[in-house]
Amino acid sequence: MPTIIGGTTGVAPAQWTTAGRPTSPLSGQLGYNTTLGQLESWTGSQWQQITSLLYSASYLVVAGGGGAGASGAAVSSGGGGGAGGFLASTASFNSGTSYTITVGAGGAGGVAGNNNGTQGTSSILTGIVTATGGGYGGNQTTNPTGGAGGSGGGGANAAGGAGTSGQGFAGGTGAVQSTGGGGGASAVGATSSGTVGAAGGAGSSNSISGSAVTYAGGGGGAGNTVGGAGGAGGGGAGGGGVAGTAGTANTGGGGGGSSGVSSSFAGGAGGSGIVIISYVSATQRGTGGTVTSSGGSYIHTFTSSGTFTA
Repeated sequence: MPTIIGGTTGVAPAQWTTAGRPTSPLSGQLGYNTTLGQLESWTGSQWQQITSLLYSASYLVVAGGGGAGASGAAVSSGGGGGAGGFLASTASFNSGTSYTITVGAGGAGGVAGNNNGTQGTSSILTGIVTATGGGYGGNQTTNPTGGAGGSGGGGANAAGGAGTSGQGFAGGTGAVQSTGGGGGASAVGATSSGTVGAAGGAGSSNSISGSAVTYAGGGGGAGNTVGGAGGAGGGGAGGGGVAGTAGTANTGGGGGGSSGVSSSFAGGAGGSGIVIISYVSATQRGTGGTVTSSGGSYIHTFTSSGTFTA
């Protein structure tokens, strides 16, 4: 008769490090390798890791940044685009299951002649989480309030748009001849005054790729004399009497607003988003994206839409 072990304490197998494995193991001998963080058994010729169907992995999901507002003639300026929503945490993945990855595009900059930009599109790790696209930057006449989004777009002589809780911050308020900066993942967009555009809100740093990278900075607002700086994390700079710059690709940065003194310019486009999945393992478990390794982790980076098979 087999021995039945009851209670809630369970059975703890022997433990060892990779360097301290048994020197003369028996076939089927089982133990927990503290170096690898996995159960393993001796097959008679080698140690075989025993992997669970479910495993934990870290993720970073950043949506596309919002497009900035456009100038018209004379003293018109466009608000900075809000950064794409920023989400970073851990989740359980099921081995063999395919997860659809959607990498959000940056919103288009506003068409020259007093037009707001468009909202960035969401980045999605299907079944796990969705990051909301960045809000658009406003313009001085038809739509001065910045759009809501992952982070809000900057206002043009009006309030900035709202950010999404847990993903980003609101855009800044604009003045008559200058505009607010787009919100970032870690800070609100600045408020403008006079003829100087406001800076975009700062993004957030994350090391899931193996090194620290800052993502989701807000776009700078435009001003008739000086444009606002883009927020750290790919935010485009606002123009001072000229066009703003686009947010950096695969950072979710908002576009920089444009300003026209005697002519008009289109607003800067938002930067596209990114999705990264990372897990600690002695061997590669998943497929999909660009695969690298660092510090004992495998890293799957998606700069365009695809599929991650766990």
